Amino acid sequence: METRPVVVGVSGGSGMPYAVDLLEALARASIETHLVVTAGAKQVIPSELSGTLHDLEGLADVVHKDHDLGASISSGSFRARGMVIVPCSAGTLAKVASGLTDNLVSRAAHVMLKERRPLLLVVREAPYARPMLVNMLAAFDAGATIVPASPGFYHHPTTIAELVAGLTARILDHLDVPHDHAPRWKGA
Repeated sequence: METRPVVVGVSGGSGMPYAVDLLEALARASIETHLVVTAGAKQVIPSELSGTLHDLEGLADVVHKDHDLGASISSGSFRARGMVIVPCSAGTLAKVASGLTDNLVSRAAHVMLKERRPLLLVVREAPYARPMLVNMLAAFDAGATIVPASPGFYHHPTTIAELVAGLTARILDHLDVPHDHAPRWKGA
């Protein structure tokens, strides 16, 4: 297994299938995962997944409670490959952009920024209100990568799973995780 794990934060925006696909892809790549699920995400999970919170947690190697600000991933000494917040709600985006660390997802994100490690925010809400755009720019300026949950169509997806896989492939690329999760653009 890769020695540097990936932290996966799941917040209360719509887009739980992206979190599931990412966790499954990281497991196939033998990348250890540390999962944190916010209270907001726990409210969304029953609406978007056929499984339960327990099923989602079962996809991760280590599960942390969002209120545990003393968890290993809350320290810069935790040697993570990077972190993905997927989906990233507008509220979580605002916390990351402003440096508010009142839960483990936002604290771990702050650690990624201060340590200059990859932090990907998979923002799903649309349309974007001005405060969201300002927060995206602030998070970007702090070092995060904004990944809108806007799947591509150049690989001619025919299922929702293929749409999701295209976005997951982009996330894996940013984390430098080798994969064949979705076809790459080969030119027109």
